[in-house]
Amino acid sequence: MTHITTYRAASGARPPAALSVHIVEELHRYDEYLRDVRGLAAGTRKGRLRVVGLLLQEKFKGRAIQIGKLRPDDIRQFLATRLGAHRSASHASHLAATLRSFLRYRTTCGDQVGKLTAVISNPVHWKLASLPRALKPDEVERLLNAFAAGLRLPKRGYAIVRCALDMGLRSGEIAHLMIGDIDWRVGTVMLRGTKSLRQDILPLPMETGQALANYLQHERPVTSHPAIFVRQKEGLDQPITSAAIQKVILHACRRAGLMHSSAHALRHTLACRLVENGSSLKEVADVLRHRSLNTTLIYAKLDTPKLSAVALPWPGSES
Repeated sequence: MTHITTYRAASGARPPAALSVHIVEELHRYDEYLRDVRGLAAGTRKGRLRVVGLLLQEKFKGRAIQIGKLRPDDIRQFLATRLGAHRSASHASHLAATLRSFLRYRTTCGDQVGKLTAVISNPVHWKLASLPRALKPDEVERLLNAFAAGLRLPKRGYAIVRCALDMGLRSGEIAHLMIGDIDWRVGTVMLRGTKSLRQDILPLPMETGQALANYLQHERPVTSHPAIFVRQKEGLDQPITSAAIQKVILHACRRAGLMHSSAHALRHTLACRLVENGSSLKEVADVLRHRSLNTTLIYAKLDTPKLSAVALPWPGSES
C-alpha cells in the first residue's frame, strides 16, 4: 500500500481529499496488476497510480467504482483539465499511456472499454528523433574521481556508479543486488526480479568486482542482511532503495559538474561505448536486457561509420 498512501495530486492540481475505501482498494488491485503482470518498477507504478487516482476521485468520489459509468466525454474532460495545468508532450504521453494501461487492466476484469480507449490519442513524437544522453570519456573520468575520501561513504558510492556504468544496471537492480547473486569465482552476477520479470546472468567486469569487494570489506556495516547495499533504519538493517541509488548518482554527477545525472545516463554511456567499439545492436540489447530490439534501435544512429557506408549519393553529385 506504500504507493497509495503516498499518493499526491499531479503538478498544478490541488491536493485531493482523502481517498475513499473504494478508490484505495481499486488502486491496490491495479498496483498488484502493474507489479505482478506488467513487471513495472515502483517509481513507474507510483506515477500511474497518481493519475488513475485523480480520475477515479473526479468520477467516483464517495461511491462505488463502476467503470461502465465512465463515458468518453469524462476521459476527454479529464485529459483537457490535466493538460491545461501542465502542457507538454511528455506529460500528455504519460497521461495517455497511463489511462490506456488502466483500461487494459479493466478489460481483464470483464469491462468493455473500447469506446473509452478510442478517445485517447498520443501527441506526435518522431520515433528515435533524439540521441541518447551519454557521458563523454572525460566526463566519465570526472565522475569516477568524484568520490573523495572525505565523503561519508565514498566506497559505496563508487561501487554503485561502477554497477551502472560498467554493467548498465538500473537503479532498482542495483538496490536489489544480494551477496549470493555474485559468483566471485566465475565472475558473474545474477539479476533477479528485473524489469523483464526474469533472471539474467551478466559478466562481472574486473573494475566493478574490485569496487564491490572494496566496499564489502571496508565500508559495509556489519549485518546478517543478504543485500549488498544495506542501510539502517529504525534500528533495522534494510536494503537501500532505488531512490537512494538515484540520489547517490545524482550527487556524484553534480560534484563532477555533469549535466546528465541519472542511472539511465550511465546505461546510455555503456551502450554508446559498446556501439563505438563495434558491438552489434543485438549485443547491446542483450547487455541492457531490452525486451524488444526496437528499444535498442536508437543506438544505431551513433554508429556513424556503418551509416556512412549505406548512405546514398546526393542527387547530381559525382560520387
